[in-house]
Amino acid sequence: MGPHFVTLGMFIIDDFSFADELGNPTGKMLPPQESFLSGGGGTYAVVGACLWLPPSRIGMVVDKGKDFPASIQHSLLGFGQEMWLFREQPNQLTARALNSYIGDHRDFKYITPRIRITPNDLIGTKLERPATLHFICSPARAAAIMSEVRQVENWTPVTIYEPIPDRCVPEELPALKDIVGSISILSPNSEEALSLLTMPLPPTKTSIEQAAQTFLDIGIGPAGSGCIIVRSAHLGAYVKTRSREGLWVDAYWTVGDKEKVVDVTGAGNSFLGGIAAGLQLAGGDVYEASFYGSVSASFIIEQEGIPVITHERDGHVVFNGDDPARRLEELRHRH
Repeated sequence: MGPHFVTLGMFIIDDFSFADELGNPTGKMLPPQESFLSGGGGTYAVVGACLWLPPSRIGMVVDKGKDFPASIQHSLLGFGQEMWLFREQPNQLTARALNSYIGDHRDFKYITPRIRITPNDLIGTKLERPATLHFICSPARAAAIMSEVRQVENWTPVTIYEPIPDRCVPEELPALKDIVGSISILSPNSEEALSLLTMPLPPTKTSIEQAAQTFLDIGIGPAGSGCIIVRSAHLGAYVKTRSREGLWVDAYWTVGDKEKVVDVTGAGNSFLGGIAAGLQLAGGDVYEASFYGSVSASFIIEQEGIPVITHERDGHVVFNGDDPARRLEELRHRH
């Protein structure tokens, strides 16, 4: 049996800087990443999925530059050796990016060359032909990815497309319209969705619902059969298809749990990894799968980097000392 979920996101070593709304450094510092695993949107997505699925059903390509830290590889292997496809890249550096926080706004830029991963890279490997494929990119690159997917015989994966933040601008809307008809699930965050549609900020539940309907009217998926999921931070996530009413899925941590919200980096990516796993476990019901996504995000925001995984003696796996299934049941009871 092949993998259920594979991301085309790159492994990235993250660096961080923090400033206030005026651009003045806040003095906040994070330890070197070697002491807490981060690693880009793809890494967060597969970790979000591995809260629910065994490592053999999940996959990600990791390009190891000549400077790839052994400590990071050790941390990755702790989640399961089967889920990683390591590729040696001895002639270049590992992809690295700077996450710059100015107040609540986050900017992202690469500071080393990067190797993009495409569906063709999966052919002939243990990750080929996954049932669900996730990618984070511009609309133009999404179109190229889907062109490669169509060239593989007898492969029609569920596709989860996460538009890259700096391309969520009105100028990119025509290109996005051209590709969404091939996508199963489109998932911008709330600010990205409103920005693409030239709608005013900050987001509200009403404006998010209006944006979601606009994207559905454009036509997501073949014959409009796809889904929009607008990830909306503390407001939760809004899920809608043409055939069903919209649903707000709560964020697991509420405004009364501020001490639990340490770092939201990667929360949206892990949400979509949880969605992918939830599709497998909930018989393809994207509404039910969104509860899995919310729980996955809840584990990511509790610390800088990736949650701590513990393999207990009875074979049970817990994250940050808690059971994802327990949180899932609690979240369901709220709705």
